[in-house]
Amino acid sequence: MSRIEGQPNAFQATCSLTPGFHQYKFNVDGEWRHDEHKQFMHASFGAVNTIFVEQPYILPSILNAGLFSNHGIAGTSSGSHMELGHFVPGHMEAFPRESALHLSRYHLSIFMSSNTVFDLIPMSGKVVALDIDLSMQQAFHALYEQGLSVAPVWDSSKCKFVGMLNAMDIIQILNQLGSHGSTMTEEQLKTHTIAAWREIKFQQSGTDSSGRTYPWRFVDAVADESLKDIALKLLQNKVLVVPVLDSSSKDGSVPQLLHIASLTDILKCICRHFKNFSASLPVLQLPVGSIPLAKWVPKVGESNNQSLAMLKPTDSLSAAVSILIQGEVSSIPIVDDNGSLIYIYTRSDITALAKNEVYACISLDKYCIYQQMFRDHRIPYGLSDQILYPVCLRSDTLQLVVERLANSDVEELVVVEAGGSKRVEGIISIRDVFRFLLGY
Repeated sequence: MSRIEGQPNAFQATCSLTPGFHQYKFNVDGEWRHDEHKQFMHASFGAVNTIFVEQPYILPSILNAGLFSNHGIAGTSSGSHMELGHFVPGHMEAFPRESALHLSRYHLSIFMSSNTVFDLIPMSGKVVALDIDLSMQQAFHALYEQGLSVAPVWDSSKCKFVGMLNAMDIIQILNQLGSHGSTMTEEQLKTHTIAAWREIKFQQSGTDSSGRTYPWRFVDAVADESLKDIALKLLQNKVLVVPVLDSSSKDGSVPQLLHIASLTDILKCICRHFKNFSASLPVLQLPVGSIPLAKWVPKVGESNNQSLAMLKPTDSLSAAVSILIQGEVSSIPIVDDNGSLIYIYTRSDITALAKNEVYACISLDKYCIYQQMFRDHRIPYGLSDQILYPVCLRSDTLQLVVERLANSDVEELVVVEAGGSKRVEGIISIRDVFRFLLGY
């Protein structure tokens, strides 16, 4: 640093910084110090000032001593590095919201880019695949018995995986096989195979919530892909899971199914890593009601382009199936006449129709949601006050929402009104969380 002409007690240095997160500190008469009047936090080098650069930027010229960034400290050996994942909580109460978001995305991007799908694969477990020659009836029962909502499909004639089958596909097929809502015959259920479903699937295009169509295609992954690449692949292709394959067999002809990766898996991995380093993700301390995250129920007189689908217990199962298929959602709040939450209808309720072959005995147009809730003993004695799925409030932090999504089997969290009304105010999906955290 050089003395400023005409100011005997002022020194300056000009440093060009790349976009990203940087820390700096001052060396005053041989002693490392930080500016207590600027943003600072505690790291392995003690208290450091922080700055986030969105575009190429020149640090303000008047500084009082040396500077370091996340690449090293002035005056130390080039081998010294700031370990971004090892910060301990510092003075973050005045941390600007925009800076908190940038800092969190920076740390998250580093972690997700440097870790691979191998980190998601458990030490022991099992994976389930369906043969393409199975009947839809057998496939439906297999999903129910294994407690799955989706499974990859194996084509032995091609020696490769060719698709993913879920309960919604089966319900669609059953609807198409039945004529005008009548029940299907046993012969129809047993003869319609997964192979026939795949041919129909290839002829179809998906439609998102904005009405845009996109072609259907099979999406898979390999074990050395980064967590960030997998998360973006799931978001971009609008799929719930991807099969993780290993083609490292001797002849490379028979891929091995290692795991079924999902956003929930990735979220659990993130929670484990940042559990003791919460200061690295300051955006998690913001209340969910203050950030653009959820789909909200519009207030009276307020327009809302992101409509939140809700149903009543007396609505038909076909209405629920239609929303789950077309609305890009995994769950539907079931509410009473006052808009208070009674139940959350999910994709697992669809697979539950395989129990005792209920799907073959009912018409989805005539069978109501409450009837299935009663049959499945979800609400055994009338409408209960107990909510069987985790919920959250507008005032809850993003960290609490992330933990509940990671530690439960749900992919969406319903936001209810504070107090005892349980009135539904919005819904937050795990996809919403990743879009926000990755800036997608």
